Amino acid sequence: MVKLTKRIGGLVLRLAAFAAALAALIVMVTSRERASFFAISLEAKYTDMAAFKYFVIANAVVSVYSFLVLFLPKESLLWKFVVVLDLVMTMLLTSSLSAALAVAQVGKKGNANAGWLPICGQVPKFCDQITGALIAGFVALVLYVFLLLYSLHYVLDPFLLQKS
Repeated sequence: MVKLTKRIGGLVLRLAAFAAALAALIVMVTSRERASFFAISLEAKYTDMAAFKYFVIANAVVSVYSFLVLFLPKESLLWKFVVVLDLVMTMLLTSSLSAALAVAQVGKKGNANAGWLPICGQVPKFCDQITGALIAGFVALVLYVFLLLYSLHYVLDPFLLQKS
């Protein structure tokens, strides 16, 4: 019964992390808005910023990885490697979220020293979608931290106990 509960707990965490990373990916990819100022037209989309592209790629990698690990048999010796990959995915989410948050902050507040004006006043729907994607990305990151701790405890613990 305890092993089944452990397996279900890990499965629920992995499904939730997969859903959050996929949601962040979808919301970011669909973010786009066009605004016009007199004769000037502006289209804001995630592909305009390298940090947002990195965020999309990182969440796509994490989503695919999360989906594939769901089908790994519980008896497989690959679970030791999954712990390492969970750490890599956690760090990938951390770095991509940090980069995207920095760019989003400049888009929202601007940077007077560099002469960069805020754009969220002109394209509020775009900024709202970016905010939603970043929130989903943060949820995915938190879930991956818990998943990493779970993996360290339940996957490596039996292997450590066998050696002593």
